[in-house]
Amino acid sequence: MPKTTKSGRPIPDELPSTLQRSDAHAQATFAKTHDSALESYDGDERRANQVAFAAVKHSYEKVGDHWEPKEEKGPSDPQAEGGAGTDRQTHGGVDANASKAHLQELAKRLAVPGRSRMTKDELVEGIRRANDRETRRARG
Repeated sequence: MPKTTKSGRPIPDELPSTLQRSDAHAQATFAKTHDSALESYDGDERRANQVAFAAVKHSYEKVGDHWEPKEEKGPSDPQAEGGAGTDRQTHGGVDANASKAHLQELAKRLAVPGRSRMTKDELVEGIRRANDRETRRARG
C-alpha cells in the first residue's frame, strides 16, 4: 500500500502510529523510502517497511512514542551497521551508538528507574523498554 499521494506527500493514516506523532521530515522520509522500496522489491510490503524504518533510523531515534532527530546521523545499532543480510541485535530505534551522557538524558526524560547506576548497554535496554511502554500507552 503506498504511503504517499501522487504529489509525494505522506498519507498520515498510512504511516505507523509512532511516525504519525513525529515531525514532517521523519514522515516524509519513511513514506518516500517505503514507496520506492515497494516498487524496487516487486510489492514486498514487509521488505519495504524494513527499508523505510532503516532510513528513518539513520537520522532519527525513537523517544517514547515518537521519533526525534539524532545528534549525529548514522546507523543506530549493530543490525543497521550490517545491512539487510545480517542477523545482529537491534534496539528498536534506540540510538545505541549515542554517547552515554545522551542516553542518560533520554533515560531521565523517560523516567527509567535506576538509570544513574546503569551501564551504556543497560541504558539502551531500559530506554527500549520505556519506548515500548510509551508506544503501547499512546496506541490505547
